[in-house]
Amino acid sequence: MSFLFDSDTWQEIYGSIRKNKVRTSITIIGVLWGIFLLVVLLGAARGMENGFNKLFGNFATNSVFIFTGSTDTPFKGFQEGRRFRLNMNDIKVLKSEYEEEIKFLAPRNRTSNLIVHDFKSGNFQVSGDYPIIDKIQKKQLLYGRFLNNNDIVNASKVTVISEDMYKQLFDKDVMPIGEYIKINSINYKVIGVYSPSSRINIDGDTAFIPFSTYSRVYNTADKVDWMVITANEGTNIEQMESDVLLTLKGLHNVHPEDKRAFGSFNLGTQIAKFTGFLTGIQFLTWFVGIATLIAGVFAIGNILVITVKERTQEIGIRRALGATPKSIRQQIILESVFLTTIAGMLGIILGAFVLYIIDANFGQGPDAALVNPTVNIPIIMIAFVTLIVLGTLIGLIPAHMATVVRPIEALREE
Repeated sequence: MSFLFDSDTWQEIYGSIRKNKVRTSITIIGVLWGIFLLVVLLGAARGMENGFNKLFGNFATNSVFIFTGSTDTPFKGFQEGRRFRLNMNDIKVLKSEYEEEIKFLAPRNRTSNLIVHDFKSGNFQVSGDYPIIDKIQKKQLLYGRFLNNNDIVNASKVTVISEDMYKQLFDKDVMPIGEYIKINSINYKVIGVYSPSSRINIDGDTAFIPFSTYSRVYNTADKVDWMVITANEGTNIEQMESDVLLTLKGLHNVHPEDKRAFGSFNLGTQIAKFTGFLTGIQFLTWFVGIATLIAGVFAIGNILVITVKERTQEIGIRRALGATPKSIRQQIILESVFLTTIAGMLGIILGAFVLYIIDANFGQGPDAALVNPTVNIPIIMIAFVTLIVLGTLIGLIPAHMATVVRPIEALREE
C-alpha cells in the first residue's frame, strides 16, 4: 500500500490528467452523470412512494366498498328494475362465511342534515357507524374520543365532528367537547373532533353518530346503505370481492349474472396497479442508472487505454530504469480508481443538491407530488463501492497493456 503515499505516483497521475484535461473532464462527466442519474431517479421514485403513502395515510387500502343498485335481469319471479337495500343479516352471514378472509366489516348509513349550534348552522353529512370504521380509516383526533361500543349498546346521542364543522359551528377558542349540537332537531353531545389523516377522505365533513342511534332516529331498522370490507393480509382481494357479491346476490334473490344489482369499488385492486407502476419505475431507475454507470466506467477504461498508448515511450524508459511491471500496473489502476472516485463523489453531491431543490419546490404542502425525495445512505454506499470496484476492474485492461510492452520496443515507439 506504500504506493498510495508515494508522491511520485500522484505527480504522474496529476501530469497525465493535466495533459488531457478535456478528455479527462468528459470522462469524469460520463461517470458523474451515471451516479447522478441513479441518485435523482431513486430519490424521485421514493418521493412518489412517500406521496402515495401520504395520500392514503392510515387508510386500510385492501378494502372493498359495496352498495346496491337496481336489478337488470328478472329472477325468481322478481321483475327487472327492482331496488333493495342491504341489511344486518347480510353482515352476519358475511362475517360467518368469510371469517378467514375478512379483517374488518363495517355497515354504514348516511344522510344529509342541517346541523345547528346556537345561531350557527350548516348542511353536513351524518353517518351512522360502528367504532370499527376508525380502524379502516383512522381519524386524527384533535379533541376528545371516537365512538365506542358503549355508545352502540346504549344508542347514545353523541357525535364526533370534523375540524371544519367545528370551525363553522363554534366560536374561536371554544372547547367543543361536552357541548351540544342539533342534528335533525335532536340534541347530540360532541365527544370528539377529528381531522382527516390522509388526503383521501371518503367521508368529507361528517358528523359520526352510533349506528344504533341512527337506526332509531331515522327509523331504518336493520337496513344498511353500504358496507366497507377490509381483507386480511394475503387474501386475494379480487376473489373475495367476487365471492362476497355472489353471496349477497343469493341472499337477495338476484340473478348471478346481474351487473347492476350491486355496485362495488375495489380499492385494493387500484392500489395494486399503482404499486406495480412504482415497482416498474424503480426497476427502470436501477436499470438506467447502472447502465449509465457502466458506460461511464468503460469511458474511463478507454481514456486510460489511449493514455497508455500515448505514454508507451515513457513507460519504456521507466522500465529500462528499473520500474517493475507491478509498480506500473498499480499506477494505472490507481489513476482509474482516482477518476472514478472523484466522479462518483461529485455525482452524489450534485444528485443530493438536485433532490433538495425538488423537495423545496415540489415536496411541500398538502398537495405535494414528491414527498421527501431521498435515497437511503446504504444504497448510496453500495452504488459508490460498486463504482469503485468497476473502476478498479476496468483499470486492469490498460494496466495489463502497459506491462506487456517490452522496454526495448517501447523505447523505439515514435
